[in-house]
This record gives sequence, structure tokens and C-alpha cells, in this order.
Amino acid sequence: MSARLREGETMEAGLQPLDALMKQHEVSNHELVLAAGGIFTHKVVQKGRSGRRLTDRTQRKLLGALRSRLDKPTLQLAHLFNYRGR
Repeated sequence: MSARLREGETMEAGLQPLDALMKQHEVSNHELVLAAGGIFTHKVVQKGRSGRRLTDRTQRKLLGALRSRLDKPTLQLAHLFNYRGR
């Protein structure tokens, strides 16, 4: 897996803006999983919040679920993550 990382990158990107946004709106990991219809697990949400690098596809799934849960269709990936998934 590390062969796919860019030079100088690690699998940990640090606490993500997703975490602060979920706390601000009092959204739990469980609520986000339910909003997504079960297309990902609580573990994936926790990894996203804590900064474990996710794929672009997984980031987009989290974005879609959070847009749905918060009713904010203008929310963008840049609002949730400080890195871009591959």
C-alpha cells in the first residue's frame, strides 16, 4: 500500500475537518452510516474523521451521506478533508 503514496506521505493525515463539522452539527458516526444507507461502516467514518487516508471513492461516499444528513448540497470534499484520496 505504501507504494501508492506520494513521496513524503504517510497513511495518517491528522484530524480532519470532517470531525469538527460532525461535532458542530452533533452528527454521530452511526447517524452518518444510516444516512448513507449502510454503504460503509462505522469504522470507515471513524477512519475518515481521524485522518486515516481514504480513497477518493470512499471520501465521496462520506460527502454524499453528510450532504444528505445535513441537507447541505453545496458541501464539498475540501470542506471535509485536507488531502485528496487516490
